Amino acid sequence: MHDYGLKGSTVKRGYVQSLPKYITLCERNYLRALKVMPEEEVGNQRQIKMGSMDFFIEIDAVAKYTTDISIRQKHGLSNHIGEFELAVRLYHDAQVAEVIQHNYHQRVKPSYRYPNPNMHHKDEKYQLNAFLADWLLACIESGRVPLNWDVNNGLV
Repeated sequence: MHDYGLKGSTVKRGYVQSLPKYITLCERNYLRALKVMPEEEVGNQRQIKMGSMDFFIEIDAVAKYTTDISIRQKHGLSNHIGEFELAVRLYHDAQVAEVIQHNYHQRVKPSYRYPNPNMHHKDEKYQLNAFLADWLLACIESGRVPLNWDVNNGLV
């Protein structure tokens, strides 16, 4: 509770996101995403293997200043665990990347009131982007990209 000079009353402040911290996270996500993305053409896809999981990064849309990608996880762990998907937008002019949607849910809002009917966290957008940062770093450090090299130059 904060007292802003009003005698006898206090004003409770809601969740306030640290914008510099969020922008820094999105800038790092942009640089990491560029390292794992396929060529920027709609429909292009890159597969990254980590352990028993396969991740697919696909270019969904390309515009002058933005590129939309989707990241899908496929695994052979269990039928009870669903596929995971993130939609990420890269803003080339600002050089930031942020999660705009996850697992086919509505667009991610900057913050949510708490409690809320869908039980979103107050800082869910930040948490999703922090997860993206961890995931991109794991891909860069530990991921494997299957290569389809034709060592015979098409000769059989």
